[in-house]
Amino acid sequence: MNCDFKIIPASEILIISPLLQKLGEHKVPVKVLNQRILEMASQSYECIGIYNSNTLIGICGLWFQTRHYAGKSVEPDHIIIDEEYRNMGLGDKLFKFIYSYALKKECNWVELNTYVSNYPSHKFYYNQGFVIKGYHFIKEL
Repeated sequence: MNCDFKIIPASEILIISPLLQKLGEHKVPVKVLNQRILEMASQSYECIGIYNSNTLIGICGLWFQTRHYAGKSVEPDHIIIDEEYRNMGLGDKLFKFIYSYALKKECNWVELNTYVSNYPSHKFYYNQGFVIKGYHFIKEL
């Protein structure tokens, strides 16, 4: 499958909302989700759009930061590809794009989180060369 990978301009960032609504265990009301997306876009956040022709079929958020242990790094977040486009090699192409883009931004580290129960993602990330370095803990306030 031949798709385009592009950084979504901050001025168009709300186009990711419908795909984010399909994600995960925590359903967020659309109005709140859109407010959060706009706030994210004002921070150190960018988002890759995966396009088939002009149709947005996937997204991957990128958080850029400097870590004391790693230097400049990028954290891919909320990766989603529309169901009908899965298992076509887009994940590999997406991560090649991420690695190239991160190097252009002088990052030397990629780290990410995935849900413990998301077994297919674990296999994918192992195949990408990721290793488990720790646990991600949360506490809701």
